[in-house]
Amino acid sequence: MLRRIRPNPESWHMATKKSGPTLAALNAQIAALQAQADALRKKEVAEVVAKIKDAISHYGLTAADLGLAMGGRKNAKLPAAGGDKPASKKRKKAGPKPSARTVKFKDDNGNTWGGMGKRPAWFKAALASGKTPEELLAKS
Repeated sequence: MLRRIRPNPESWHMATKKSGPTLAALNAQIAALQAQADALRKKEVAEVVAKIKDAISHYGLTAADLGLAMGGRKNAKLPAAGGDKPASKKRKKAGPKPSARTVKFKDDNGNTWGGMGKRPAWFKAALASGKTPEELLAKS
């Protein structure tokens, strides 16, 4: 005769027993450590800013000396060691602007297109209404 074996109800919960910290506990620790790190960084930044301000005051430096002059280039280089002038590269003067692309297609409503790139909606609509690209050519 076969005997039916009843499982032990305690074994059902074996997989869910806690053997370490929970996810919520770890997230709380992470949040606490992040807050601690943010506070420490804020304190260190304040100390560094104070030292920089002290050095600027002591040496009488200006924003221009530091390459931070208003209206100047964003990435102005600091003076090289032993030099008074900031290192800079000579720029080429901008040449004349290229002329506007000539109009290749035009409709009766004044819409124009140079023929390059994606076809404009007005051009597609004109083709759909039965016009040909040759009829839409701008007359010079």
